[in-house]
Amino acid sequence: MTQSDHQARMQRLKSSVDRRIATAQDEKGLLVVYTGAGKGKTTAALGMAIRCLGHEMNVAVVQFIKGAIDTAEERILKSFGDQVVFLRMGEGYTWETQNRERDRVVAQAAWTEVEKFLQDPTLGMVILDELNIAIHHEYVSLDQVLKTVAQRLPMLHVVITGRGAKPELIEAADLVSEMKMIKHPFRKGIKAQKGVEF
Repeated sequence: MTQSDHQARMQRLKSSVDRRIATAQDEKGLLVVYTGAGKGKTTAALGMAIRCLGHEMNVAVVQFIKGAIDTAEERILKSFGDQVVFLRMGEGYTWETQNRERDRVVAQAAWTEVEKFLQDPTLGMVILDELNIAIHHEYVSLDQVLKTVAQRLPMLHVVITGRGAKPELIEAADLVSEMKMIKHPFRKGIKAQKGVEF
């Protein structure tokens, strides 16, 4: 491709992008869903938390399911003091806990906190980590989630993670990204690594 061909192509692309930017003038709190079997859902959500903190917005993180795990991201986010509320509400992966009723009670307690956060005007973003798993196991009902999230404060962003997002949640969301696993070191017998998995 010649320089003139490349430049002409990029000018057409710029015109198209500029038109879309000019027409996108609405502002609202977004519902974001990160789902799929691949790694990176929580990482993407917590990256958004970092962005919010950079804009001096307050963030709440509620971890369903894997909340028994102490993580470096929790420690670093808590170092922001009052700007971050980080609640590890789960007691471990479902294959570890093996107690459906106990997991349901714990998830409902987490959801009670979420309901408060969704009406808190001091927050800019609420991250509901592994909520899709809690919905899948019916620890928290999908109807309850959809209704409460729809009634949140208008400018509050909500990020939901976890594999197996329900079609109704995907339909309600403004942004959905699916992580697809291509390769994972665990399948080669490599244990979880600091800075990558935790």
